[in-house]
Amino acid sequence: MSRITKTFERLAEEGKKALIPYITAGDPDKATTVPMMHALVEAGADVIELGVPFSDPMADGPTIQLACERSLKHGTSLRDVLGMVAEFRKTDKDTAVVLMGYLNPVEAMGYPEFVEQASAAGVDGVLVVDMPPEEARSVDSMFEEAGLDFIYLLAPTSTERRIKTIGEVGRGYVYYVSLRGVTGSAAIDVEDVERNLDRIRQHVKAPLCVGFGIQNAEAAARVSEVCDGVIVGSALVSRIADQADNPVQAIKDVTGLAGSMREAMDANAAAEV
Repeated sequence: MSRITKTFERLAEEGKKALIPYITAGDPDKATTVPMMHALVEAGADVIELGVPFSDPMADGPTIQLACERSLKHGTSLRDVLGMVAEFRKTDKDTAVVLMGYLNPVEAMGYPEFVEQASAAGVDGVLVVDMPPEEARSVDSMFEEAGLDFIYLLAPTSTERRIKTIGEVGRGYVYYVSLRGVTGSAAIDVEDVERNLDRIRQHVKAPLCVGFGIQNAEAAARVSEVCDGVIVGSALVSRIADQADNPVQAIKDVTGLAGSMREAMDANAAAEV
C-alpha cells in the first residue's frame, strides 16, 4: 500500500480531509525547498505536490509560470528535484510526495531511469499534466511496479468516457480542476464543484481532491466539505514571490497560510461531527 493510500485511509478514520500544498522546486532557490517542505508538514500538510520547473508550463497561470522562471534561473533540473526528495526523506519517512509537472523532462531522462530514480528518492506519485491516460498505458505498468501512483486530472468539461477511464487506471487520488482555465484563476464555486464530484464519484473510487481557485482558509474549509482533499498552489506560490529575496520570511508566510487552512478545515470537520 502506497504512502498516499495510507494517508487517505488514516484521514478517513480521523474524520479529516487532506491538505495538499503545491510548491515549485527550486523557488525561490534550491536551498529553500527542503526546509519549506518540512515546514509545510509541521503546518499540517498531508501530501506535498512538488512542481518540476519547466520552461513552458502551459496549464499554469502567471504565478506558477514565474515560479518556474525563478527556479530555472538557478538551473534546477529534474535530477535536482529528485535529490530534494531524497534529502527530505532522510528525516521524513511518512509524508507522501507527488511530483507534478510536464512530460518533456521525464522523456528527456528516459522512463526507465526516471522511474528507478524517483522510486529510490522516495517519490510516491507522479502527475504529468500533458500525459493523458491513453498515452500512459505503455508505461503505466512500469510506474506501478516501482510503487509510483499515476495521478490524473479531471475537469468540469471531462466527458463520461474520460471519467470512466481515469476511474479504471488512476491511483493515489484524482486531482479535480475546479475551474475552466489556468492555475490561479478566479474564486471557486463550491456548489458547482459538488455537483461535478457527485457525477465523477459514479465512476471513480479513488479520493477526489480539488485544486484551482482556493485562496484562503475560508475557501479551503468550504471546499473540504465536498471532497477528500484540498490542493492549494498559486496562493502559496504568490507568497514565495512576494518574499523571493527573503527565503526565511517566504517559509513563514507560506506555512502561515497553510496552517490557517489546516485549522479551518479541521474546525469545519469537527463541527460536522
